[in-house]
Amino acid sequence: MHFFKSLFLLLCVLFLGRMQSQSQLTQANKILTRTIVSSTEASANHKILLAVVKAADMYQILDGKGPYTVFAPSDRAFEQVPDAQIRTLFRPENQTQLKSFLTMHIIAGNLSAAKILKALCRGAGKAVFTTLRGEELTATMVGLDIVLTDNRGNKARITTADEAQRNGVIHVIDRVLMPAGL
Repeated sequence: MHFFKSLFLLLCVLFLGRMQSQSQLTQANKILTRTIVSSTEASANHKILLAVVKAADMYQILDGKGPYTVFAPSDRAFEQVPDAQIRTLFRPENQTQLKSFLTMHIIAGNLSAAKILKALCRGAGKAVFTTLRGEELTATMVGLDIVLTDNRGNKARITTADEAQRNGVIHVIDRVLMPAGL
């Protein structure tokens, strides 16, 4: 058991060093002009997420100062949610639920993959983050992937990390996370 723990810590240190250097290079090579909203608008893979942002009345917030970390489900991730559930959330009388759903995917602050990995290393392979909704997301490593687990046990892998924005960072995830009560 001690061997695996030592191996995990070594992998964390190596991976963290690589991620930090890549992140610093990326940040240094581009001027961040887009916001979370403008990047979502420009994305061909986040049309449903953009509709959620607008319907939940979070457009101005996510286009504002920030910083925010958004775990952005792709349109493919939304395809895994039953259509009836999505249609129900988009009803005007369910705007509060839709906002709860969206804020389950957002953390205050700029949480890069390197920072998540650093927290994982400090937490011996587990890190907990609080969403804007006030619920916890638990990050773990599965192979080389960062996996997020919500309070209901839903799991989402970060498929694309560190899309830096002027007001935060976007990490694309392969599943939709669900807040308690939905």
